[in-house]
Amino acid sequence: MEQRLSLVTLGVRDLDRARAFYERLGWVRGLRAAEGVAFFQAGGMVLALWSRAALAADAGLTDDGRGFASITLSHNVRRREEVDAVLAGAVAAGARLLRPARDTEWGGRAGHFADPDGFVWEVAWNPGFPIAADGAILLPD
Repeated sequence: MEQRLSLVTLGVRDLDRARAFYERLGWVRGLRAAEGVAFFQAGGMVLALWSRAALAADAGLTDDGRGFASITLSHNVRRREEVDAVLAGAVAAGARLLRPARDTEWGGRAGHFADPDGFVWEVAWNPGFPIAADGAILLPD
């Protein structure tokens, strides 16, 4: 298996509500012809929103809350002050602020919000993880 993450799919309770939230964040939907799913190009990968029940069934699981592992999605920014701005924009779009921006023990700045389905997003500035022009994180050696 090649070391690559191609697509993250979030199982959502209300697809229209979730799609509208991400669009309010400024994300642009792609492949609009696809029905029952919303796709967003995210740099070199894709974020997909799909019905929670359909996603569970597709994986051979029941949608009883026990078949999915916890996950935090992260959005890294290029400058320290962007953390606060991105968190404020998410809240304005309908997110719930979980943890305000704060300086971290690893020398960065981070905060957390939850989208309307409760998926947790970390917004972080990490001086040790430079971001390429295309948005890719460049891990140091």
